[in-house]
Amino acid sequence: MLREARDVEMSLPEQGLSRRVLRNETLLVLALSLGASGVSALISFVGSVTRPGALKNQAATLVGSHAPGRPWLDLAWQLFGIATALVPVFLVAHLLLREGVGLRAIGFDRRRPGFDLRWGIAVAAAIGGTGLLFYLGVRAAGFNLTVVPESLPHVWWKIPVLIASAVQNAVLEEVIVVGYLLRRLGQTGWSPMAALVASAVLRGSYHLYQGIGGLLGNMAMGVVFVLLYRRWGRVGPLVAAHSLIDIVAFVGYALLAGKVGWLPTA
Repeated sequence: MLREARDVEMSLPEQGLSRRVLRNETLLVLALSLGASGVSALISFVGSVTRPGALKNQAATLVGSHAPGRPWLDLAWQLFGIATALVPVFLVAHLLLREGVGLRAIGFDRRRPGFDLRWGIAVAAAIGGTGLLFYLGVRAAGFNLTVVPESLPHVWWKIPVLIASAVQNAVLEEVIVVGYLLRRLGQTGWSPMAALVASAVLRGSYHLYQGIGGLLGNMAMGVVFVLLYRRWGRVGPLVAAHSLIDIVAFVGYALLAGKVGWLPTA
């Protein structure tokens, strides 16, 4: 399976697209999605470190209200944001179909749902607990902002929107940062190690708005996810794991914030 996954990364499109075309395509996909998020996160981080006060006394909110006091309008904005965030994934699906392979080439399909879910749960359990301890440590040391997973009003759609947001994050990140990016970097001549570093750095970059802990923690997660992808040849388990990690973070914070002493709040 590991060799097959690497072969997939290195395979060239049957249409004979040049490496230059594939490189430009990749840059455009990233500019429309997580590459732009990385630049935004850097600007946000610069603003945080140049603002008076310690980082841990500042907050980074992940899912917040777009129309306070107007729940139906707020819901419309939430759904709009989730839907538009997935547009780059549909673009990637289109580009892979043009190549003649589709999302099946990166293992984002329904061929092995049991495998994806089982390993997703295992990975989420291992990374989720470790990630929480790491976040609490780096925040206490002053290297991270206080992460506020959600600040939505108490309305009927709160939990469904948090779950949908978690799944959207997982699909967007794993399809683009792992499956698509590794495939394209392999096709344009990058070595496996260079592609791994690029994927991990990209993942860390768009979490920099949370602080140095967000950067380093997500880079480490990125290395693990690339290695697992190469072992399995599928992003399915990674999407499942990421979804579960974010669901627990979002919903857990909604239920526990202000009720337990160990959970930092803004």
